Amino acid sequence: MNVAKKIISQHLLSGKMEIGHEIGLRIDQTLTQDATGTMAYLQFEAMGVPKVKTKLSVSYVDHNTLQSGFENADDHKFLQTIAAKYGIIFSPAGNGICHQVHLERFGVPGMTLTGSDSHTPTGGGIGMLAFGAGGLDVACAMAGQPFYIIMPKIVKVNLKGKLGDWVSAKDIILELLRLQSVKGGRGKIYEFSGEGVKTLSVPERATITNMGTELGATTSIFPSDDITRNFLEKQDRKASWVRIEPDENATYDEEIEINLNTLEPLIAAPHMPDKVKKVKDLKGIKVDQVGIGSCTNSSLADMLLTAETLKGKKINKNVSFVISPGSRQVLATLANSDALFHIIESGARILESACGPCIGMGQAPKSGAVSLRTFNRNFEGRSGTKNAQIYLCSPEVALAAALTGEITDPTNYFNKKPLIEMPEKFLIDDAHFQLPPVDGSNVEVIKGPNIKSLNEFVPLDNSLNGKIVLKVGDNISTDHILPAGAKILPLRSNLPAISEYVFAAVDKEFASRAKSTSNGIIIGGENYGQGSSREHAALAPRYLGIRIVLVKSFARIHLANLINFGILPLTFDDLSDYNKIELGNEIEFEDIKNIIRENKTVYAKAKNSKIKVNYNLTQRQKDIIFAGGLLNWIKKTAN
Repeated sequence: MNVAKKIISQHLLSGKMEIGHEIGLRIDQTLTQDATGTMAYLQFEAMGVPKVKTKLSVSYVDHNTLQSGFENADDHKFLQTIAAKYGIIFSPAGNGICHQVHLERFGVPGMTLTGSDSHTPTGGGIGMLAFGAGGLDVACAMAGQPFYIIMPKIVKVNLKGKLGDWVSAKDIILELLRLQSVKGGRGKIYEFSGEGVKTLSVPERATITNMGTELGATTSIFPSDDITRNFLEKQDRKASWVRIEPDENATYDEEIEINLNTLEPLIAAPHMPDKVKKVKDLKGIKVDQVGIGSCTNSSLADMLLTAETLKGKKINKNVSFVISPGSRQVLATLANSDALFHIIESGARILESACGPCIGMGQAPKSGAVSLRTFNRNFEGRSGTKNAQIYLCSPEVALAAALTGEITDPTNYFNKKPLIEMPEKFLIDDAHFQLPPVDGSNVEVIKGPNIKSLNEFVPLDNSLNGKIVLKVGDNISTDHILPAGAKILPLRSNLPAISEYVFAAVDKEFASRAKSTSNGIIIGGENYGQGSSREHAALAPRYLGIRIVLVKSFARIHLANLINFGILPLTFDDLSDYNKIELGNEIEFEDIKNIIRENKTVYAKAKNSKIKVNYNLTQRQKDIIFAGGLLNWIKKTAN
């Protein structure tokens, strides 16, 4: 077996490991963050389970840390108290970014992890089978329910050779995005193998698995080997290590080869992570802002490289340069050495250990700015400035731009890359994690006025007459559907309020039009719902009355979220039929519930024509949609 199948087979609760078939997995660990966690815990609370049933669940505060009003602080108090009540470790603001911290302190090779954040596959860097998911799926896992996925293909990524000076792990994943595209990973697990794996540290591996999410992949994973053991030993967690490597005769469904010897510094141009180009081909473009951080590149190794490279140098006067250490541990280590001094003396601005600019929480660039970021997404408007030109790159490329004021190939600008010496032991201080009491049944859960109870949604009707309330193109992200940022993120626990912003950046009239329409229908192109795992991108449209989304193809997590909230996901059988339907058209789905129940063909009747549409649903998913959503289905099956 390969690594992925070894872990799947050990956690398989239902189904068979056959490509395209639904499987249910036992989940060992969960994580949430504060932008998605509040709703996830409201959902968990509604299930009536007295305590989480996972081996470990952690609630992180790392997204909504800008407290310009009471809403975020209220959510943090809710998360703190509900964690104490239900047996969850609470990681308050300041501890760091969930994926970085989980890698350092909690991740265990060979275990399964689901998180209400799409970049949860970061855990694959230490050999975890880690999945991003909607908050409701994570709540179900905490309640002891299986986590369901469609059995993916396992793709071997054979890494040959060794990276050259000023070429980094970020360039490996950018190369894979160049080869595969943002939708090339759908229905796949990327498993990294080959001699090049032995040259990559755990933080470098985690950079790759983190950004594997942008491929649309189910997840990504590295073996757990001696390098993994060394990382865990330095974290004083040697007991957590187990060796997990592929068998010598392991088979894969596909194979890709990347030669690290010939890899050059790469950069993703606006506005998509797969618009990858060689840095040398864009040299000379003036840069206004540079950011190093996010869950992709905020490790101690990234920060020490930054400090060594900036030693004795000054940031270009035309560049705003910000640094976000990934965790309290990383920041404390920098502060305990000369490294932080060198960073500050260069003219860099130090941000708190949080997601910050990556989620649009501050540091929006000036109008029309060119911003180079070591982050994982560069969707249009995600930075907070709609006309900003956001590029994704490695810390090496970011540093060269920060010093020169323009896009610069670091291999031609710097001398030999400094040798970064990692400490023998990391600075370990777990005092700020709040462990739950043995019995939290008497803990009072505190809910501020912005936290609204969940709505109940009605079951699907036998027949459905609807109207097209929006038509969009390819690669619509969850940022398009429901933006993040300092204005909207604080409303994540207030469904009526946040629903007013659905598709606000695409069509300002969408929310009012949807609310005034009975049974709204959305039409979309390829890869609909890519990006973040935010379930609000399905929940809020459902609140506005959306019952069907008909597209050319879906991204995995968003598809699951639509089903969880009772929205019927359909795809065009003939992609050219997309051109036959326009905004405002009336669509009729006659006897659709019985047709789907009996596995018959569904036709959409529009403008005197019949359009064949497909539904790829398991029986469990059908039952969820028929019931009006996953919570309804759980309550129904529990009785």
